[in-house]
Amino acid sequence: MADTDDPAKQTIYWDTGLGVDVTMSLDHRMLEELGIKSAEELFSDIPEKVRIEGMLLPQGKSEMEVIRTVQDMLSKNLTAEQAPCFLGGGIYHHFIPSAVSTITSRSEFLTSYTPYQAEISQGMLQSMFEYQSMISELTAMDVVNSSNYDWSTALGEAATMCHRILPKKTFLVPEAMNWEKRSVLRNYVSGPELNIVEYSYDPYTGEADLEDIRQKMTQDVCGLYIEVPNLFGIIDSRAPLLKKEFPEVPLVVGVNPLSLALVRPPGEYGADIVIGEGQSLGLPMNVGGPLLGLFACTLEHVRKMPGRLIGLTKDNAGRRAFCMTLQTREQHIRRSKATSNICTNEALLAIAVSAYLGMVGSKGLRALARINMRNAQSLMQRIDELDGFASPFFNGAHFNEFVVKTTVRPEKLNKLLLRHGIIGGMPMHKHVPRLNDHVLLTTTEMNSAEDIDRLIAALKEVVQ
Repeated sequence: MADTDDPAKQTIYWDTGLGVDVTMSLDHRMLEELGIKSAEELFSDIPEKVRIEGMLLPQGKSEMEVIRTVQDMLSKNLTAEQAPCFLGGGIYHHFIPSAVSTITSRSEFLTSYTPYQAEISQGMLQSMFEYQSMISELTAMDVVNSSNYDWSTALGEAATMCHRILPKKTFLVPEAMNWEKRSVLRNYVSGPELNIVEYSYDPYTGEADLEDIRQKMTQDVCGLYIEVPNLFGIIDSRAPLLKKEFPEVPLVVGVNPLSLALVRPPGEYGADIVIGEGQSLGLPMNVGGPLLGLFACTLEHVRKMPGRLIGLTKDNAGRRAFCMTLQTREQHIRRSKATSNICTNEALLAIAVSAYLGMVGSKGLRALARINMRNAQSLMQRIDELDGFASPFFNGAHFNEFVVKTTVRPEKLNKLLLRHGIIGGMPMHKHVPRLNDHVLLTTTEMNSAEDIDRLIAALKEVVQ
């Protein structure tokens, strides 16, 4: 410890044992205010046995050296911008108009936190209102909240909302579901102590097994969840039958919103809650996040929905005004009355989705969905002609993803494809353990005919 030129300060040095000194200057007045005499006393509550002798930190670098080091690290990655990408399973490589980032970069939107002062946040509230309106139109649902973290947390919120609607203890979900969603869901329902029961899928079509659902539809079921398209990329034709067969049980439908440009929206066949991932609507892949959780419900259940709603009203001068119509988060009401103690929103990403949908329009969105589906159909037919592959493995109607059975282990297959400068698909065994020789391939509008030719040529070489 050594004094500085300022007698009111002292400088403390710690030798880390790695040739790096950690230096901290303390003002004597700070120490006096805290009622201590030294920095060592500040850490006295930390038991000796858990203290460490320094930190494993390298020597400091200049800004120029840091940039060079990071660029060298990044150069080892093969990104979707550099190589054909056939990886999906929840996060997708789509084209994003430059205007989207231009709009979301405006200082009025790019804020550090959510606006709570409605009277000075009219632009933000209007944008979120437009987001709600567009997602409502896509899903054919009455009400949309101003977003969740991602699809996984939206599923957790949907399960607990079903329990509020119908206070029973079992929530049915498909066996064919992303393992991360399953994990987050189990965390969410641990509080209300709900039981998660999985129903199987038809081994031929890949759709939900109706008979298995019937067997597991006990008197204790509070909600039923189905995905359209599902994990296998199949547009499940069983979904519209569920509400007719089980009218008293809340139906939750998970969607890829891009598919709704072509597929019948869940609101038209009786869904009580619709959830999904908004990333495919103008959001970059972001190395896996942040994402945007979609959440919609019927007007009947709006007061049991988590999050918050932005509404349109008039001020005392009769002018149009936007406001927070429903705020059932713990920040706004008593925790015991809140519909969620975790739910938050992704306001900036919701605005990006609004900007994207506004630019693409309904006709553009339909055209885009058709390209995605057409590319998938083309690729699955060409792969099926190759030795060593069964494509598609399931015979249901597909959107832009499909499962392929391969004689090469999926992980090995992907490594071999990387050597050809191609990003392969998603191995299925982590999500559905019995599909241990299967891979999920995805196409979007970003996959050109040349990309598909490269993949086919590489697969021919891999199986030889």
